[in-house]
Amino acid sequence: MGQIGPAHSVCVRLGGARSSDRPRKFQRDPSLSPTFVAHPDYRTPVVGGGFLRRQRRRIVRVGMAGDRLSWAGLLKWSLSYFDGSRPSRAAISEEERRWLAEAVERHMMVDVVSRMREIALLMSTPLSVLEAQGITPDDIEGLLAELQVHVESIDMANDLHSVGGLVPVIKYLRNSNARIRARAADVVTTVVQNNPTSQQLVMEASGFEPLLSNFTSDPDLTARIKALGALSSLIRNNKPGVSAFRLANGYAGLKDALTSESARFQRKALNLTHYLLSESRSDCSVFAQLGFPRLMMHLVSSDDLGVREAALGGLLELARDTTLRSRSLPAADHDRLRQLLWACIERIRTMAPEDLDAAREERQLVDSLWIACYHEPSRLHEEGLLVLPGEECFEQPPDVAGRFFEPLRRSSPRRAPSNERSDPGDETGGGVMLLLGPAPGNRSNSGSN
Repeated sequence: MGQIGPAHSVCVRLGGARSSDRPRKFQRDPSLSPTFVAHPDYRTPVVGGGFLRRQRRRIVRVGMAGDRLSWAGLLKWSLSYFDGSRPSRAAISEEERRWLAEAVERHMMVDVVSRMREIALLMSTPLSVLEAQGITPDDIEGLLAELQVHVESIDMANDLHSVGGLVPVIKYLRNSNARIRARAADVVTTVVQNNPTSQQLVMEASGFEPLLSNFTSDPDLTARIKALGALSSLIRNNKPGVSAFRLANGYAGLKDALTSESARFQRKALNLTHYLLSESRSDCSVFAQLGFPRLMMHLVSSDDLGVREAALGGLLELARDTTLRSRSLPAADHDRLRQLLWACIERIRTMAPEDLDAAREERQLVDSLWIACYHEPSRLHEEGLLVLPGEECFEQPPDVAGRFFEPLRRSSPRRAPSNERSDPGDETGGGVMLLLGPAPGNRSNSGSN
């Protein structure tokens, strides 16, 4: 079934050959909601103008809104039917309840898979054909947004490839429309997040290359930011992905992102940098040689709290590396770092109580970085600003309900212990990991945030 506007009707040709020159017109089915019409040939797709017109009305315009409206209408009818004047039915048994839950789950699962298959079919159609049928970039962007909702389930994310949707999504990463490129990157981010199976599928489908290209050289800033988010999700806990990022000189792209005027771009780049530093000891020397410490020191004074915290976290990882502690920064930069930390401490001391509470992580990072560099607690500790009243416990409260929702969570590989972390320098006999590929030049960050 498909949903159309109240003032429209649907014309569809049946079969591969026409039995008459006049298209067959289907009227509304009075047993259905006023916004629905019946399609007798729903399961008989015919390649041609009629098929694409039907796809445009049924796939592009409908989405899943029709299903939601039908369920909402059923609920409204049920509530109005039961007015309390008659005794209610006895409570259903546990067996009946379980059967009903399984039936609804199966129904919704089939609907989502079918819908994903329909979207994949349309996205696989050449753009010239879609444009000839009146499908606009806004329509395609809407389909990608809907697909992103469906693949939030890890099962649906892993099914995206089997229904033929993964390759078209990756193809849209190279689309000429910047908004479509950004939306396709959003879909990839959702598919691969904490999902080793889909990470491998995206790597095998050559999804890494267009993401890296968009991250380093896309003329639209939003598309660059979205591509970086997708790359970050793709290579986390994914050794082949991290290796590909290193060999493609992705670190130069991160350095370029830190010089951007976008705080959002800076945060994402700093977060990925922090992850890479925490996962591999050899990366610390690479980042130090590329000049990341100075960039992070500059960002410690950012007006954005998230940027300041991420920059402090990156500096802390570098300071904790005993092999780099004395040579990651020249003597002049060591003095500048001390001055920056003093400025951070003074700013924290003058904060209002509500701002102090919001800056809890920043306070802890400043103190930890001071201890790592100068081997003594900071002034925050001495003045009681490190731990405020009510913050005595730094641990998160116990997760008493998490086990009940465990099947809904995406599986995430456990981080390896520090002594088992990947160290490409060790694999090659020690030394600095060489970066291959050209470094991205100065690029304009035009576009919306």
